[in-house]
Amino acid sequence: MITTGIGDRAVDGAVTFGSTIGLAGQALRWAIGDIVAARFPFREFVTQTWFVITVTTLPAILVAVPFGVIVSVQVGSLTQQVGATSIAGAAGGLGIIQQGAPIVTALLLGGAAGSAIASDLGARTIREEIAAMETIGLNPIRRVVAPRFVSVLFVAPLLCMLIVFTGLLAGYLISVNVQGITAGSYVASFASFASVTDIVVALVKSLIFGLVVVSIACHRGLSTKGGPKGVATSVNATVVLGVVACFVINVFITQLTTMFIPQTIG
Repeated sequence: MITTGIGDRAVDGAVTFGSTIGLAGQALRWAIGDIVAARFPFREFVTQTWFVITVTTLPAILVAVPFGVIVSVQVGSLTQQVGATSIAGAAGGLGIIQQGAPIVTALLLGGAAGSAIASDLGARTIREEIAAMETIGLNPIRRVVAPRFVSVLFVAPLLCMLIVFTGLLAGYLISVNVQGITAGSYVASFASFASVTDIVVALVKSLIFGLVVVSIACHRGLSTKGGPKGVATSVNATVVLGVVACFVINVFITQLTTMFIPQTIG
């Protein structure tokens, strides 16, 4: 019986994974096709983009500041103990760019934007608005899901860059004004190690995380059952699955970039 239960869960998980991938493929296909044909619902896109910006911008700043401070304090303390304060800027800055900013972006997209999308679509599903759209011949993936995909993919790299800037600025101020690291050595070490490739990798990560989060959020929202309790379950599943999936994907991306894009001194 236990083996059968595990097998059933594995099958259900595979089916859910496949349907999520299928939903993402359809949404991207409709979005690209409608943008090319000038039939994309830009009004809905602007509305959803502004909504995602409003629910993620302030939390991003509030998270990026202490994150940058913590990284700088820990790195600065370690470099001072070993007498290598000249690389404090590189160590702290690269930590924020390569890992901190994409991960914080994933957390905010999953916890704020993803949960809101799942809640909205879940409420529409249990009110049978999605079924009503299908009845009158409207494709809900094209009209409702695709604009949300594009809005999240548009905001994700912007959010990542905001976190990078805020985190680096906070780290710089703490290192120079509190830990006594000279501004020139901090900036010089950061400039020697950091490169455009690091920024590109961070932006690519944010796009992938955004795609994962919005795919899970839309799928969970459209598959909501059981009334208000079902909406709460969908929101909870969206946050947990989205964040965990992003962390797992980040491990693989980090390993690949370490193998094929080794860190060099500029």
